[in-house]
Amino acid sequence: MRIITIPPPRFPFLVLVLGLFLLTACSPQNTLKGVFEKKTPYEKYQAGLKEAKLDQTALGQQWLAAGERALQQAVPVSLPFKETGYFPAEKPMAASYRFTVKQGQKVAVKVETQGQQVPQVFIDLFEADPTQASVPKQVAYADTTAQSLEYEVEEELPHLVRLQPELLRSGQYTVTIETMPILAFPVQGKDSRAVQSYWGAERDAGARRHEGIDIFAARNTPVVAAVEGVVTRVNETPIGGKVVWLSDLKRQQSLYYAHLDSQLVQPGQRVSVGDTLGLMGNTGNARTTAPHLHFGIYRFGQGAVDPFPYVHQSRTKPASLQADEKRFGDWVRVAKANTTLREAPASSATPILTLSKHVPLQVLAGSANWYRVMLPNGQQGYLAASLVENLEKPLQTVRLRREAPLLDASSALAAAQKSLAADSMVQVLAKQEDFWLVSETNGATGWIPAEAAR
Repeated sequence: MRIITIPPPRFPFLVLVLGLFLLTACSPQNTLKGVFEKKTPYEKYQAGLKEAKLDQTALGQQWLAAGERALQQAVPVSLPFKETGYFPAEKPMAASYRFTVKQGQKVAVKVETQGQQVPQVFIDLFEADPTQASVPKQVAYADTTAQSLEYEVEEELPHLVRLQPELLRSGQYTVTIETMPILAFPVQGKDSRAVQSYWGAERDAGARRHEGIDIFAARNTPVVAAVEGVVTRVNETPIGGKVVWLSDLKRQQSLYYAHLDSQLVQPGQRVSVGDTLGLMGNTGNARTTAPHLHFGIYRFGQGAVDPFPYVHQSRTKPASLQADEKRFGDWVRVAKANTTLREAPASSATPILTLSKHVPLQVLAGSANWYRVMLPNGQQGYLAASLVENLEKPLQTVRLRREAPLLDASSALAAAQKSLAADSMVQVLAKQEDFWLVSETNGATGWIPAEAAR
């Protein structure tokens, strides 16, 4: 069951106001003003709320606060990651996830939505420098016609993605976050499983370190351009043997191909991804080893960098949803005593707090066999889906000791749906320290002060 926390009479009015806002936001005057302002879709929508004075309503303020809070409370996840969740119309929410992507990779975010009135979901990507306490820096966003984005990471820093639907729209969403290499694999017909020697391995009895990766394949296998660029050098050296240097002008870096059996390009030649540069061999100081390509990357102003993330395509797929998605948006209760609420969907994730049996929780989303839940006070976390139970079976039936308000939230400041008379009978669905979730005889559900029933 979904507990509605916004009084129904206000809802149609806000829908009308929002409709008027959408009409005025598309007026020629507003369109002309926007020509000279470079704003993200989220910022445009945010400005529209303020222009329509919806930011002065309780619901509008909740929407703005949810977006800001998401930037400070992003869930730490390991990629690839996939989560399915529910955005309720009556309670503005945003979801955010924090992860680290290596230099040489690009992050790909995809969001799928469904529902009777599918909401537009704003997708924004931020860079969060842990050495600075400032607000995360926005680096990418999805446009209004797309539900996905890709972004090449410039530095190996934490990044976070925020998802937030437009106001007053509910719907289910599935977000998938994955990484991909920014370069094509440099050996035709092979992938990173052909790499047998990695960055940093000792060379010459420890006198130097391996500044690249070695990719093994049969002699004369085509060695190809991993990026569109210009061939800058084609020569032969004692260590590299027959080598080719390819300049990646877009990223200010050079790609180094060594130990070739033959070179099939000339300096100054422009090449496209997949064009053959030479054939696999073992020239130079590799003449005593099997044919392989030494592949290196040298970034302008930085020097040699590990090329493996630039060409490695992970074969790991995000775990499919195993938790029951019918519970999304519903209230449940903790099924076992001393249940641990965790920071992320993993048994190794940092514990947040320990929950007592029968504590009420609202299910927001699911990832693999974990639920992301929210406590009545708004705190969120993850717990195993097997550790919650539905509310259909009441815990007990009690008689109220005194008159008590039936509240629409677990707070003394919450609005009262009605007043319950002393000696009224209610069914207890879930318990927390100060408030109980109950159902009265006519089916109305809400919260009462726990002391009224004890």
